[in-house]
Amino acid sequence: MTRVTTLPSWLLSQTAAAAYRLVSEGLAEVGARGYHYRLLAELMESGPASQAELGRRTGIHLSDMVAALNELTDGGYVRRSPDPADRRRNVVTITPAGRRRAGDLAHRVGEIQDELLAPLNAKERAELVRLLGALLDHHRPAVDQPGLR
Repeated sequence: MTRVTTLPSWLLSQTAAAAYRLVSEGLAEVGARGYHYRLLAELMESGPASQAELGRRTGIHLSDMVAALNELTDGGYVRRSPDPADRRRNVVTITPAGRRRAGDLAHRVGEIQDELLAPLNAKERAELVRLLGALLDHHRPAVDQPGLR
């Protein structure tokens, strides 16, 4: 190995690129994108929210948020309706079809994680998640879009 290929930053960036590819390709196989899963999972966990609030909670930029919500709305997975407290805002709500889709995508994402982490046993996977979480927590202010793309 060269000096570069043993640098943690190089290893992380190469692994992140592989993870991004696996997630993108794996979700594309079922007609989805990472943003779809992030939004549906967040709506399942935290309930209805404005588009701006969803952006803050998921780390998805507003321009990407609008496109992803348009796709999810077209698929019948979310519904946007005027906020009764502020009619200038839309509230996004997951539909029953969206709940089913979130479950299907969660299963697919689990398969992708298994593929990504195939060389590691369960204990090593848990340790990797713990270590990556510690790094992310330390650097979070510098991170623009955390989580699954």
